[in-house]
Amino acid sequence: MIEPLQNLVQLTPEQTMLCAGVVFVAGIVRGFSGFALSALFMASVAAVIPPVELIPICYILEVTASLIMIRGGLQDADMKIVWGLTIGSAIGIPMGLYATTSIPVEISKLIALCIILSLATAQLLRTSPNFLAGTTGLYASGITAGVVSGLASVGGMVIALYVLGREVPPRTMRASMVMFLFIGMFTSILYLLGFGVMDKLAISRGLLLAPIVAIGVLIGSRFFRPSLENIYKKFCLGLLIFLASAGLVRLAL
Repeated sequence: MIEPLQNLVQLTPEQTMLCAGVVFVAGIVRGFSGFALSALFMASVAAVIPPVELIPICYILEVTASLIMIRGGLQDADMKIVWGLTIGSAIGIPMGLYATTSIPVEISKLIALCIILSLATAQLLRTSPNFLAGTTGLYASGITAGVVSGLASVGGMVIALYVLGREVPPRTMRASMVMFLFIGMFTSILYLLGFGVMDKLAISRGLLLAPIVAIGVLIGSRFFRPSLENIYKKFCLGLLIFLASAGLVRLAL
């Protein structure tokens, strides 16, 4: 039974265990904070599996998480912000997908890990430019999120930077993130199919990991407490910085 499964997903037992473990932890992170599922998964596995192969898997995992968390998002999200970010992201995604399907795998890995490292560091240092509070910042953040989503599936990190710049309450931030990712999945699938990134192998891998991420999201959602948001965010971003740095070191060696 194990061998046919390995042939289906084309992963070694070690790679499968790594993906399952990371997805479970990333699901807890997503359930608690509303973002960072794809970023954590990408940071942990990009040095083993090419980012272009991880992007459609991240999509399936994000869809699973979004369907579980949609109810809370509808209640607390700032939909004006959500729609602005969604429109901008839809413009940026094909740019990122074109780049990630046109450059060598090693460069794609390097770019993906550098994006995660820089965005996580910026959030940890609470670096949020003043222009983000305006309409220009809204759409610029959406387009940037779309580009890095197509390139490395870490658009949620850019959106989190924008929301931090708005200084919205933790519950609104989390809910807006949930709704952005939920709405974005409808446009993302068109691009993934159009660029030939979503194939049978990606679907098989995603479906294998979907139940694991679902369990993680349910656990993380139960632990969500606005009073713990800042503490948890620092821990999460610190973990992302460590994982991305470790991935860059592996590439350098």
